[in-house]
Amino acid sequence: MAKLSADELLDAFKEMTLVELSDFVKKFEDEFDVEAAAPVAAVAAAPGAAAGAAEEEKDEFDVILSSVGDKKIQVIKAVRALTNLGLAEAKGLVDSAPKAVLEKAKKEDADKAKAALEEAGATVELK
Repeated sequence: MAKLSADELLDAFKEMTLVELSDFVKKFEDEFDVEAAAPVAAVAAAPGAAAGAAEEEKDEFDVILSSVGDKKIQVIKAVRALTNLGLAEAKGLVDSAPKAVLEKAKKEDADKAKAALEEAGATVELK
């Protein structure tokens, strides 16, 4: 089997959606028994910034975790599956709801994330 260079791997990752990349990271962590953790970089958009602009069709969405519900552990697991956050970071994000889980996600990815979080028991909104 031919080996891929680092540049070829990066090009392949650039083609992946956030959900696909998250699935890959999870499989990588399981295969090699490691944990990839990244800092939380969730910044809320300024209210009213886009209100004045006429939007034809929105193609980027923020997935906002409005409330956790009574199944906090399942919601933390769902957040970890959607992001590449470690356990502590995902718990911190869930504890600080309302908070953005994904920002500037494609419509398809935002809908999948919303469905996964709602299935876990959370209340989610797309902005």
